[in-house]
Amino acid sequence: MVVHLASDLTTFRGEGVVHPDAMTDIEVTSTCEEGYTANNVIDDEWELTVDALGEDGPSAQQVLVADYASCYLPALRVAADQTGYDDIGEIEIDVEADLDEDDDVSAIRFDLRVEEDLGDDEQEVVELGEEICHVHDALREELHADISIESGV
Repeated sequence: MVVHLASDLTTFRGEGVVHPDAMTDIEVTSTCEEGYTANNVIDDEWELTVDALGEDGPSAQQVLVADYASCYLPALRVAADQTGYDDIGEIEIDVEADLDEDDDVSAIRFDLRVEEDLGDDEQEVVELGEEICHVHDALREELHADISIESGV
């Protein structure tokens, strides 16, 4: 038996519910044989181990925070380019995240260091970087997975 649960009528692109057989852009297979460690294969090419306890790999919260920073770095570079900077040099982000009592990410802070002096354009570049960053866009309350389950397999 396959059950499809749409916990929200909004998908990643905000276009409404997508049929489960629709073409996808990213495919991930996550396997957990026992315990709390998930072995993930991304687009049949990349492997990532995520451990809820943080013993055999980073936790899901750590991966989320790292994904956000990893997406924001090139977004900031594109934003600077669109603002008129040819090369802003090295960019470094130190990220801090807070977890609430349920271990959910409740706050994320970026401390950016950019080699090029952006002068009065700093805030504009930061905000444009947020607009460009796909992970920033995805971190919204209405984004939920369309879940299907097949048991007894």
